[in-house]
Amino acid sequence: MRAARQASPVRVVVASALVLALSGPGQTAGISVFVDHVIADLDVSRSAVSLAYMAGTLAGALALPWLGRAVDRFGVRPVLGGVALGFGGFLVLLACVQELVGLTAGFVGVRALGQGGMSLVATTAVAISVTRNRGFLLGLTTSAGTAGISLFPLFAERLVALLGWRHTLAAEAVLIWVVVLPLALWGLRGVARAAGTAPRSGPGPEADPGPEAESGPEAGSGEPAAPPEPRWPLRDIVRTSVFWAMAGGVACSGLVVTAVFFHQIALLGEQGLTPTQAAANFLPQTVAGLGAALLFGSAADRFSPKVLMCAAMALQALALALLPLVAPGLGALLYGMALGAAASGARAVENAALPFYFGTANLGSLRGLTQAVAVASTAVGPILLSLAHGWAGSYRPGVLGLALICALMAVAVCFARRPVPPGDRANATAAGWRRARKG
Repeated sequence: MRAARQASPVRVVVASALVLALSGPGQTAGISVFVDHVIADLDVSRSAVSLAYMAGTLAGALALPWLGRAVDRFGVRPVLGGVALGFGGFLVLLACVQELVGLTAGFVGVRALGQGGMSLVATTAVAISVTRNRGFLLGLTTSAGTAGISLFPLFAERLVALLGWRHTLAAEAVLIWVVVLPLALWGLRGVARAAGTAPRSGPGPEADPGPEAESGPEAGSGEPAAPPEPRWPLRDIVRTSVFWAMAGGVACSGLVVTAVFFHQIALLGEQGLTPTQAAANFLPQTVAGLGAALLFGSAADRFSPKVLMCAAMALQALALALLPLVAPGLGALLYGMALGAAASGARAVENAALPFYFGTANLGSLRGLTQAVAVASTAVGPILLSLAHGWAGSYRPGVLGLALICALMAVAVCFARRPVPPGDRANATAAGWRRARKG
C-alpha cells in the first residue's frame, strides 16, 4: 500500500484541524484584537494601519502558489514545518515593530503563512490521505478548525490584558512552534506527496466508476484497489471552466463575507440593531457555518460539487438581498445563519471539488492558486463596500450589489463544463480516427 495511504485518517483529521485552528493569529479575527493597541502604540492612523493590512494581504497572497507547488514537490510535512517556523518568526517581528514599514512586512508574513499557508497545508493533508468520505472529512476538518479560530480573539484579548500586545504576539509565536512543529514531524507521519491517490472520493453523478485493479499491492486482499489517477497537467487544469468556477465561487464568497463582516456593526445598525446586537450576530453565523461545512462536505461525496457551489452562491445572494427586511430578533438571526452557512458551504465544496475533479497529483499547486485568489479577494471587499457607502450614504445599495455578484456567480457555475481527463480525450480522439478509417 502506498505511503500516502498509511496515515490514519482520524489522526490526519485531528492534526489538520489543529493546524487550521492555529492559523488563528494570521486570520482577520485574530489580528483585529491588536489593531487599536498598534494604533495607540505606534501613533499612526487607523487608515494607515488598514492600508498596511491590505498591502500585506495582497502581497502575502502572491506567495501562496509557490507554497502550493512546494507541497506537491516536497510533501506536506516539510512544508508545514517551514510554514510554522516562518509564521512564528513573523509574529515575533510584529511584536517588535516600531513603524509602518515593519508593520506591513509583518502583515505580509502572517497573512501568507498563517491565513494562507497553514490553511492550505491542513486541507491538502486530508485530501491526499483519504479516498473514502473525503468530502465529509474535509468538512469535519474545516468545522473543527474554524471553531478553534473563533476562540483566538477571546484568548488573545485576555492575554493582552495580562501581558500587553507585544508579549501576546510573542506568546502566539511560541504556541505555533511548540504545537505545529511536532505535528509536522510526528502528527502527520505517513502523509506522503500528493501524487498517486485516487481522484474521486464518492459516487457522485460526475464520478467515473472505474474498474477494480487486478494486480498490485492490494490484489487478492479482498479490498478493491483505487482506480488509477488520470494525469492532469497543471496547464490543462487551469484551462477548464470548472476550476475557475470553483475558484471564483470561493473568491466571491470571501470578498462578500469579509466586506459584510468588516462593516457589520454599522451595517446592521442601519437596520435598527444596537452595537451589542450586531456583534452578537456573529454567533449564529459561526454556529451555522460549522454545521454547513459538515453538510456541504458530506454532500460533496454524493452530489456534483458544481451543483453544491451554485447552491452556496444562491444562498449567499438570498441572504444579502433580504438585508433591507432584517430587523432585531428573528430576521437578524436568520440573516446571520444564512450568511454563515453560505460562506462555510462554499469553502467546504471547493476543498472537496479539486480532488474530485482533478485528483491529487497537483493538489498543492491548485490549492495554492485558489487560496491566493481567495485571500486577495478578502483584501478588497471592505474597501469596495466602504466606497459604495460613501457614494450612496447607506450600506443597502452596496450590499444589494454584492448580492447581484453572488447571483451572477451562481449562474456562471451552472454553465461550467465537466472536465475530461487528458488521457480520456486522447483515447476518444484515437477511437474517432479508427471509426473514421473503418467508415
